[in-house]
Amino acid sequence: MKIRITSGMLMALVINMIYAKSIGITQGIAAREVGADMWIATLFSIMQGAFMIWLTAVAVRRAGGKELIDAVGIHMGKWTGKAAALLMFLFFTGAFAGVMITFVYHLMDYFLPQVPVYVFIIIPLAVGCFGAFHGLEVMARMAFVGVFTILCLNISLLAGSFYEFDIRNLAPVLQNGVGATLWASRHNDTEWAVAVMMAAIILPLVNNRSNWGKSSVVSMLMGGLLVVMWPLMEAGVLSAEVAGQYVVACMQMARSAHLGHFIHRYEMIMIVFFATSTMVQIMMCLFCASHCLSKTFGIKDYRPLLVPAALVLGAFSYWIVTNHFRAMRWEEAYWPYISLPIAIALPLLLLAGGMIRRSKS
Repeated sequence: MKIRITSGMLMALVINMIYAKSIGITQGIAAREVGADMWIATLFSIMQGAFMIWLTAVAVRRAGGKELIDAVGIHMGKWTGKAAALLMFLFFTGAFAGVMITFVYHLMDYFLPQVPVYVFIIIPLAVGCFGAFHGLEVMARMAFVGVFTILCLNISLLAGSFYEFDIRNLAPVLQNGVGATLWASRHNDTEWAVAVMMAAIILPLVNNRSNWGKSSVVSMLMGGLLVVMWPLMEAGVLSAEVAGQYVVACMQMARSAHLGHFIHRYEMIMIVFFATSTMVQIMMCLFCASHCLSKTFGIKDYRPLLVPAALVLGAFSYWIVTNHFRAMRWEEAYWPYISLPIAIALPLLLLAGGMIRRSKS
């Protein structure tokens, strides 16, 4: 690929990749596990994510600016690189399922319950393929719009809910202990895991190589700060017990927002702001998945594999989202233990491979 994006585009992409699902599904899961301490678990996750994306940027830079898949192939052999590409494809398949859980349940559970599930799968897949086909730069520019809508969403929700905030709902702080709260951060860790794997692919396409680490860390911190407002407000306005009762806790939070005297139902406004960020996630998951397939089969251009990748991602997501119990079991019990080992192990493998290669030379 000869396309280049700026550090600002990278930051916008990272913010979008960690936002939508984190406020939509993950906070309800955290609330069920650690109650009002869910905002502290989110803070722990932000720090962990900042470290991992910095480590990934260091690994890619030390690999000579090669993306993770190519670098693993160079350091550890062709077939190891292909195995890494296939593993990352499976990773983005699982990540896409989480995005679609968020997207589908927002619309189906609150607005369009009689629309068949496949409609909610096919339409975003078609739009996602269209965006991914036009390339990384187009998606990165759309990510700026996504950041703007995220800011609008946060500011408007804060304005509509702040007067109902009761700080007593946050007490007692760390009632579950530091260890349990830190362990609960694994659910939010799945969001930065997706951003880290995306960065491992697109970092070589970012201008100003010396700023890769700084831009990545700053974007993770900014995205985390935009996310942490939600568990704070959900715990302070709804209470953690109420937030934990819902699959999509942020929609219940939106129902409690009242913007002035005339806008008493905020859900539709939230969906307008929320949808752009979600579409960026869908496009980038398709882009990264098809790119991983192209590396697996040794094809230079990812575009011919967009449709096959979309079929696999769409079929798996359809199977997941057609059953609420299955979807929540996937997010709570399986996905953290699948995604985090991959997102941690591959950058470490790249660092280790580079060190071994340098020691032999």
